[in-house]
Amino acid sequence: MYQSAFKPLFDRTCAFILLVITSPVILVTAAVLYVVNQGKIWFTQERPGKDGVIFTVVKFRTMTDERDVHGRLLPDKDRLTKVGQFIRKTSLDELPQLFNVLLGDMSFVGPRPLLVEYLALYNPEQLRRHHVKPGITGWAQVNGRNTVLWPQRFAYDVWYVDHISFALDLKILFMTVLKVLKADGISSETSVTMEKFNGNK
Repeated sequence: MYQSAFKPLFDRTCAFILLVITSPVILVTAAVLYVVNQGKIWFTQERPGKDGVIFTVVKFRTMTDERDVHGRLLPDKDRLTKVGQFIRKTSLDELPQLFNVLLGDMSFVGPRPLLVEYLALYNPEQLRRHHVKPGITGWAQVNGRNTVLWPQRFAYDVWYVDHISFALDLKILFMTVLKVLKADGISSETSVTMEKFNGNK
């Protein structure tokens, strides 16, 4: 009952309220990025949601599209701007995902939406992370964020699927606030974001 009825209503209601409250912050951030990124404000990308259904996630753009002489994107650390670094540190880049929650593609709490290309790399157990809507934050995020290795991250995601409840969601939201205030776990040990998942070895 919680997952099918109350959680979607809670998500959409809170997303609308937060969009109204944070609209000044969203507008200021968008204006700053418009100047810094030469008009490029948004980062959009197709991601798999519940049951693997593809949707378009939207975030604030924190990196440039700089490429090497062969046309390949430079490493994340070379494309992350100083403004982008601040936006990521304060998690302001996540605010536009409130629109995804309002549209029903995402939830406030759930496994983070990853790349479409990862779908073919999951084992059956890991694939269960798609039994629920992806979230802006999740059990893996409050237990290490980008510093957690992939196998453990997926284990956290599946654990959440098996234990989803209103009390757990409130706990994760509270822990997320603490994580954001501490700016904890933003980068992995070898990347400014997270390592790419190359399948199970």
